[in-house]
Amino acid sequence: MGETIAGITIPDSTLAREATELVRDAATELVYHHSRRTYLFASLRGQERGLQWDAELLYVGAMFHDLGLTERYRRDDQRFEIDGADIARDFLQQQGITPEKAERVWAAIALHTTPEVPMHMAPEIELVSRGVELDVMGIGYDAITPEQRAAVVAAHPRPDFKNGILAAFTEGIRHRPETTFGNVKADVLQHFVPGFQRTDFVEVIRGFRLAAESVSDPELPALQQPARVGGLAQVGPRRRR
Repeated sequence: MGETIAGITIPDSTLAREATELVRDAATELVYHHSRRTYLFASLRGQERGLQWDAELLYVGAMFHDLGLTERYRRDDQRFEIDGADIARDFLQQQGITPEKAERVWAAIALHTTPEVPMHMAPEIELVSRGVELDVMGIGYDAITPEQRAAVVAAHPRPDFKNGILAAFTEGIRHRPETTFGNVKADVLQHFVPGFQRTDFVEVIRGFRLAAESVSDPELPALQQPARVGGLAQVGPRRRR
């Protein structure tokens, strides 16, 4: 049997142990402890909601969800959530897990920063999001008991976690600002990266013009069509010559 924290047993299979080893090797202590708390809080929320889930799949989803922020695994051409999702899917397939289950974990990680959508999907997908939301933003704080919260934090402390996780977000995505369009990480770069300008969704719509549409149309002001979405290349008005 695996370790039990706040009444939740940590999976102790070969797959779970190898997942833990991979995360410990690649991630900081802050990300490791956050990921373990995510699993524990996710499981507690699952109990509270009366859900049934695959503990191994939930564990991998929780443990791998921030690997896209790490120096070893982060890429520069896609969102960090997709980095972690891809790593988890490859890991599970190498372990002989069925494609359907691997895709479930992929979705859990890829969608963990997308509000509401995961709550209408498979339990593992929903619960990864609920675990992350509780540990990072306090959403669902009162759904578990003070004793449960204390046991989780005693096992996996969070000293200066708020500043630490914001720094990890910034470092993991500052080199790919265009991937923050339409998601919460634009808020992070707005706060911590000088010169960052978020892309305005309304201006993107107004700036796009099909060939058949008149430039003089008052509903379609002459705007610069964005060369890329997000980051430092903000869409804005262009003077007519």
